[in-house]
Amino acid sequence: MLRSPSNKFFPTPSFLEMPSFGLDISDESLKYMELTFVNGKFKVGKYGNKKIAPGIIQEGKIVDAEKFKDVLILLKKEVGIEAVRVSLLENQIYLFKITLEKAGLRSIRESIELSLEEHIPIPAQETIFDFEQITEDSRSIELQVAAIPVNVIEEYLSVLESAGISVNSFEIEAQAIARSIIKRGDMDTYLVVDFGEKRTGVFVVSRGIVMFTSTLDIGGVTLNNMIQKNFQISSEEADKMKKQHGLQRNAVDKELFSVLLNSVSILRDEIVRHLTYWNTHTNENDEKNPLIRKIILCGGDSNLIGLSDYFSVSMKTDVAMANVWINIANTEDNIPEIPYNQSLSYAAVIGLTLGDFDNS
Repeated sequence: MLRSPSNKFFPTPSFLEMPSFGLDISDESLKYMELTFVNGKFKVGKYGNKKIAPGIIQEGKIVDAEKFKDVLILLKKEVGIEAVRVSLLENQIYLFKITLEKAGLRSIRESIELSLEEHIPIPAQETIFDFEQITEDSRSIELQVAAIPVNVIEEYLSVLESAGISVNSFEIEAQAIARSIIKRGDMDTYLVVDFGEKRTGVFVVSRGIVMFTSTLDIGGVTLNNMIQKNFQISSEEADKMKKQHGLQRNAVDKELFSVLLNSVSILRDEIVRHLTYWNTHTNENDEKNPLIRKIILCGGDSNLIGLSDYFSVSMKTDVAMANVWINIANTEDNIPEIPYNQSLSYAAVIGLTLGDFDNS
């Protein structure tokens, strides 16, 4: 799937004069954005965030199709969305590397299909897959493969089309984020931390390709709950306190720092584990992975005051906040309408819209 899933999952031509709509679906919300390419420049059109009631989608799976359909119908009415590129959570997708010998190789796709069941726990006939080439030499081709159960695709496709919205492509959320925050053509290796409301996605991007992903059950709500419980305040007050003070050691209430640190340190330890694994792991040819150059933070709760500094100091690693506009506009000349803090939660949907212009 990775950079151009529409070529294989749902073939559809791209027309540069037509708008591209991205739809990033999570358990809590729908984020949407329209992007056009006019006179050599990208232009952001309609965008927004629509809440989804609890219980409609859980861990990326549609639980109540009728209610989800109602949300989509309302979105189409309000925004006028006709066709979209849709992201899917990593926990529904299997990622793996495969090396194919060139000798006797007739079809890459057929060869992958024949070996699918060696790598994933579902039958090949119940799977849709896509692939990206990582490296190639005179003897072999190394590929990154993304596979997803057919029923997951069919379920989303059915609900979206019943709401009158056609689907141009489905794509792994991590790859959409990578397309947004990694400068086009950058072949370096990065560890991306997508710190969201209820979960945190951690994934490695190398040569522009997502190499592996992991999902942690720690998010902004986790921090809010701990603050709420410790200070016996409402969830709204807890969220306000978190955003106002964050991880400031000299905050008005030093107790808040300790409360937040309990959860953030757990997240840090998980990030360190993934960082260490990648930097010390070797592939099947006993070759070391390229070292991670930097950790990049994105997601709606990555704005926590002091978070990037804490990670950088405690992990002794270069940590930076993402620039989701890096492949769309020079922000020095053209500041997008979305405030920077809000833009961090739009990384996936921005990357989805850019997918229609990959070959432009």
